[in-house]
Amino acid sequence: MEQDTRYRIPTLILEIVLIVIGLLFLVPFYFLISNSLKTFGEILSDAAALPSTLQWSNYKSGWEAINFPSAFKNSLIITVVSNLLLVLLSSMTAYQMVRHNTKFNKALLALFVAAMVIPFQSIMLPLTDVTSRIGLSDSLIGLIIAYLGFGAPLSVFLFHGSMKSIPLEIEQAARVDGSGTYGVFFRIVYPMMRPMYVTIIILNTLWIWNDYLLPSLMLTSESLQTIPIATYMLFGQYTKQWDLALPALVLGIAPVIIFFLAMQKYIVSGIAAGAVKG
Repeated sequence: MEQDTRYRIPTLILEIVLIVIGLLFLVPFYFLISNSLKTFGEILSDAAALPSTLQWSNYKSGWEAINFPSAFKNSLIITVVSNLLLVLLSSMTAYQMVRHNTKFNKALLALFVAAMVIPFQSIMLPLTDVTSRIGLSDSLIGLIIAYLGFGAPLSVFLFHGSMKSIPLEIEQAARVDGSGTYGVFFRIVYPMMRPMYVTIIILNTLWIWNDYLLPSLMLTSESLQTIPIATYMLFGQYTKQWDLALPALVLGIAPVIIFFLAMQKYIVSGIAAGAVKG
């Protein structure tokens, strides 16, 4: 019996609805990009209209206003180092918990899960007090350590759930061939966990790169400002420099969008490979 491949009306309607929903998600990007190319007067007069003249000079002014190279460097260092440490330490911690399912490790996992529900606002003041006492305030190292503490619970939880699906027999075969614990982890477990690694890196990148609250509490020097902090400086109590802030926002989110589009194929391929193996 031949499969019916005719293009039906319900399929057409569904595709139209999905296209409309997709366009709705692009509306904020339209307002952001179009207004970033307008003069300050045009933004206030009609924010929805297209710019009469493309003001590319806004990007140069925004670049200089937030000292973009310095802010970009700080954000990049914090995001990359925090991500590398988070995925490495969290995955190794989760692997130890899964393969040694003792009462202590079960209690430790419960503490990680409990830490996920603690509101950040409830520990802001103790955090600033402790970091200042031990000399970690106003430093990139101190901020990275703070991100490790706040990001570890979710990362360990996700790695823990994913590692349960890895067959123990594969690791036992590798140990018979002479591989040690680290060899088994990096040669066997890591390749099989690559989709989860990519997923956690993307989640943490979106969080750390766009985070404003934690850097604003720990960083006070102008030379250590991240992109969100530098951009916020354009919004004063009485004046909002939209013609500078909007180009700065575009410059700030562009690296994250490029990173997400570059990593997306690895997520799709990883999920597809996992489905075939299952």
